[in-house]
Amino acid sequence: MARTAKKKELSPEEKLAAALVPENEQPYKVPENWCWCKVGTVCSLHRGVSYKKNEAHSIKQENDCLIMRGGNIGEGYIDTEADNIYVDMSLVNEEQLVKENDIIIVASTGSSKVIGRAGISLNNYFDVAFGAFLMLARPNGRAFPRFVDYYFQSVLYRNRIRDLANGVNINNIRANYITETPIPLPPLPEQQRIVNLIESLFADLDEAKEKLTTIMDGFAQRKAAILHRAFTGELTEKWREENGVGLESWRKTTLMQITYTIGDGLHGTPTYDDEGNFFFINGNNFIDGHIEIKVDTKRVNEQEYEKYRTDLSEENTVFLSINGTLGRTAFYNGEPIILGKSACYVNTLPILEKCFLRYFFHTLEFINYANERATGSTIKNLGLKAIREKSILLPSIHEQKEIVRILDEIFAKEQQAQSVVESVLADIELLKKSILARAFRGELGTGNPEDERAEDLLKRVL
Repeated sequence: MARTAKKKELSPEEKLAAALVPENEQPYKVPENWCWCKVGTVCSLHRGVSYKKNEAHSIKQENDCLIMRGGNIGEGYIDTEADNIYVDMSLVNEEQLVKENDIIIVASTGSSKVIGRAGISLNNYFDVAFGAFLMLARPNGRAFPRFVDYYFQSVLYRNRIRDLANGVNINNIRANYITETPIPLPPLPEQQRIVNLIESLFADLDEAKEKLTTIMDGFAQRKAAILHRAFTGELTEKWREENGVGLESWRKTTLMQITYTIGDGLHGTPTYDDEGNFFFINGNNFIDGHIEIKVDTKRVNEQEYEKYRTDLSEENTVFLSINGTLGRTAFYNGEPIILGKSACYVNTLPILEKCFLRYFFHTLEFINYANERATGSTIKNLGLKAIREKSILLPSIHEQKEIVRILDEIFAKEQQAQSVVESVLADIELLKKSILARAFRGELGTGNPEDERAEDLLKRVL
């Protein structure tokens, strides 16, 4: 029997050369006592659990192991409370159980934004593993785990992985994409200082983000309160006093009684034509009061348009989404469209101001009513009968116009304030990315020339 050739033992110099990134492949210059090494030098990489469809179930049984999937991986964290599945522990290897400081990576997904996303585990688990569409990077002591974790959150890493991932519909990461990825490595003491500073800066930013999010929630609460005041007469109390009108002028009616027509769109499917100049839309096309033709909006030709079009009026038609995205609204402005069944159209009588009706559809009163009357377990659908039967307190057309004027003015200011908050929230995320970018260039002021060179450390431990 032929003997298997014994694998040649690498010399310390050869091991170091294999661990380091050649100078011509280094993304940029780093401080003198840093070095560029490969991720595989500071982490071991592990494949996820493979199982057949009939071996997985959604309810945990005795001797089961939770299998994390892409939905369990956030930016820098893992979520073991997501929509989970379980398999018998016999299908799981010991090394596939998630341990403290393990970093789990999304290795296969249809989203180019999600590919490469990584989250660190803060605990040891005896019954949590990860699936075959994920990978696990396990720091081996040559770098601080949180330092490696922050690197996996950096734009440097994510952009490289997106560029390397391939597949027509599914983005995939090969093991060597991770192990061969360059990582800038400071001396161990500086790694810890960098981690401490990042955590301190991120804590301040997260506190600011939490406060801003509370403000954002306040916008929605204020909008609901303002609309309630509008549709109970409180908002125009002063106007009625000035015009000698009492609240008794408001009358209770139903939408059916104050509209010409309440109908829904086409229940069938027209013949699509990518070259057509007409559009088949649904409730998802209703954005902030207008119809938005999106990239994926289906097109039809003139023949199909004439066959299925609904006669609408530009002056008094309000669209309302009634399937899935309940409550979105838009005005009809003469767009060449066919309406799908997930939306309805309401043609108002002259006694009803269409902007007043649109605001009414945004009230908690209507939204709660719609959810109560909607049918369907997965996708909610609001029937036309329920819409026609909905009661409404109706003031005179003149007071309706005053209510719309006040609401337009208030919500324009609210929108300006909300846009500022949204901009600051976006700036916080950009600032985090900037902090990470500076951290991995050695630009956070954490350096100490007396620290042992990172390359010398690798010489000792390889």
